[in-house]
Amino acid sequence: MEKVISDSVLLASEILLLSCFYLQSGTASDTITPSKSIKDPEIIISQSGVFRLGFFSFANSSNRYVGILYHQIPVQTVVWVANRNKPLKDSSGILNISDDGNLVVSNGKAEILWSSNITNLVPNATTAQLLDSGNLVLSNGEDGASSLWESFEDPSNAFLETMKIRTDVKKGRKVELKSWKSIDDPSDGSFSFGFEPFNIPELVIRNNNKLYFRSGPWNGNTFIGVIMKTVYIDGFHVVADYQQQTYYFTYEYSDNYRLKYYELDSQGKLFERTWDGGKGEWINRYSTTLTESCVYGQCGPFGICDRTKQPICSCLKGFKPRNIEEWSRGNWSGGCFRTTPLQCQRDKNNGSEAGQGDDDGFLKLQTMKVPAFPDRSSINNGECKDQCMKNCSYVAYAYDAGIGCMFWSGDLIDMQKFSTQRVNLYIRLPSSELDKGKSTKVIVITAVIVGIVTITIIMLFLWCWMAKRRGWKQKHKQIKLQLNKGNAMTKFSSENVGECSIGVKLQQLRLFNFEELAIATSNFDHAKKLGQGGFGPVYRGILSDEKEIAVKRLSKASGQGLEEFMNEVEVISKIQHRNLVKLFGCCVEAEEKMLVYEYMPNKSLDTFVFDFGMARIFGGDENQANTKRVVGTYGYMSPEYAIQGRFSEKSDVFSFGVLLLEIVSGRKNTTLFNNQDYFSLLGYVWKLWNEGNIWSLVDKVVLEPKSNLKNEKEIRRCIHIGLLCVQEYANDRPTMSTVVSMLNSEISNFTTPKQPAFTQTPLITHDDQNRVSVNDVTLTDFDGR
Repeated sequence: MEKVISDSVLLASEILLLSCFYLQSGTASDTITPSKSIKDPEIIISQSGVFRLGFFSFANSSNRYVGILYHQIPVQTVVWVANRNKPLKDSSGILNISDDGNLVVSNGKAEILWSSNITNLVPNATTAQLLDSGNLVLSNGEDGASSLWESFEDPSNAFLETMKIRTDVKKGRKVELKSWKSIDDPSDGSFSFGFEPFNIPELVIRNNNKLYFRSGPWNGNTFIGVIMKTVYIDGFHVVADYQQQTYYFTYEYSDNYRLKYYELDSQGKLFERTWDGGKGEWINRYSTTLTESCVYGQCGPFGICDRTKQPICSCLKGFKPRNIEEWSRGNWSGGCFRTTPLQCQRDKNNGSEAGQGDDDGFLKLQTMKVPAFPDRSSINNGECKDQCMKNCSYVAYAYDAGIGCMFWSGDLIDMQKFSTQRVNLYIRLPSSELDKGKSTKVIVITAVIVGIVTITIIMLFLWCWMAKRRGWKQKHKQIKLQLNKGNAMTKFSSENVGECSIGVKLQQLRLFNFEELAIATSNFDHAKKLGQGGFGPVYRGILSDEKEIAVKRLSKASGQGLEEFMNEVEVISKIQHRNLVKLFGCCVEAEEKMLVYEYMPNKSLDTFVFDFGMARIFGGDENQANTKRVVGTYGYMSPEYAIQGRFSEKSDVFSFGVLLLEIVSGRKNTTLFNNQDYFSLLGYVWKLWNEGNIWSLVDKVVLEPKSNLKNEKEIRRCIHIGLLCVQEYANDRPTMSTVVSMLNSEISNFTTPKQPAFTQTPLITHDDQNRVSVNDVTLTDFDGR
């Protein structure tokens, strides 16, 4: 707590000093020239005000540093330090262009503490400019002149956008991140993050120049030794020029509003930092790549690391720990040794050309991080095994489509087991080791199969006996209910509960009996009715345990039957989502079919936006189909579905487009149905779009931050996408995946929308007092439950 207070006081003091400086000297420039230097506490600011370069201190320290910081963020955030290893001891520091043209930091005694250290510069001709990318560039000062030095080529612990972590083999030049010793000591720590070519390029983290972590080889799309997001999502990409022997790793986002960078901490972990403006703080997220990875060589030669197991290290099949005592103590660095020599090695030692009946084979290990330092071959996958078998020095092989065949000789170091993705690794073993355990495996499998069959038979007999007993009891029981508060009595037989043809699909749901639901809803009293849909009426009820429920009762006049009922049961019961009403169970007795949902005391989303009604009966492997019975909601059905009964994935796109326009406008599509000028919301939107007057459409709640340029672009994008989704013809609408890409700004060039559907003459008449119809068209009422 004291450290936080100290940081805040220190930052406030610096802001006050900077404010005074601005008042005296006007707007800060972004450039240092031979005639213009900066003294503590002066600064320069990049053109758009993203970064600043100047003097700063850490809490509880009087040391002064020159560095680059985020300028518009209230929390002191340092991304580069010049004199990280030689701090100033007072406020006498100065940053200027020296007589030899270098950028230098010196103290009051004119002692140089840091320099860009470039030779053969032209005196009095260089300038240093701070760019909006956070890069400080030293150049000759001419327009278009190439840089002589830049901070991106000498990074600290921060990996900024467009920075390149690179290696130039021919020039012997590397650009690497260097960790700090601690969060308030920017001097060089023990860890570095760089890009190593090896035989196949890999990202590495070193600890005191020793390998600490490796990403696995680059296959042209990803690093195969880590769980990594695709480059198109994260903006990362790798350039490997094998001819020029230059390699670099960088990233760049298309979203200019994103404040995010990566940092190598003092413990050797690379993590992502994202600014949360609402909370006013940086959100740190450690990369799963590193938190789920083992330290390089942790399990020693021929040892496998698996972070999901305890202990995390184990020997390969056919290998044993080299030092049992150390292994049992958790020191696995000694690794494992082969218990049985390879047949090819025995043949070689005996001077034999071929085996004596016992050949070597390969053990398949799935989803592995491959060992370090493979040899590479471009031969086809089918030839990898033969090539490995021909060379006795090879002890393993793997294949990746982007790399080709990989072979290993000698010790296998840094293998790790992953749960998904990654490649399969094939370990060379003598046939005697591969045959071990086969008989035991057969016995175990046989025992398991026999056990499963036996248990299944017992369960089947038990289920049949219980079903027969339940049926006998239910045949002798009748439920008597008093309906409509009169003397008439209606009898319901429950003999088919759980035994009907659909019983199998209902086994995982609670089965309510008719009497229980009748009591809960006061005999389906009209006062308990919440609404009416294409399926039938919905009633509010209270069970004996005080739980509130909503009971949807299939109406005989709905024109819908068992197929629709079972479709809704299957769909809703398989999907659990916080925005989806929960299905508690159902009731199937005689002619009664009911669904029991959780009750929504604050009403459901359909009260404010829509109600899409019954789940359509549409196969998951179909992309379009025809139906004789149209089930849906006015205002949301696509024209081809409402008129022709023909629907596809583009029908759902139409519904989504209507919903998107409703959200932006704050109006339901059908509220303008009786308007003389506009047949629907779509017609209203289309008119305003053509007039260039979209702000008359936007809901006041959405309109409040109109002055924000980013919000204005997002609102215009949503309206544009909504119009594309509600096109008259399905072929003119985008797919749902394209819609998602457009909403995420991954697609920026949109087609021009044509006139949407349902913007002119109504297709059918509409009665505001009776929104529910029967026969072959089923429409959904708008009352929520």
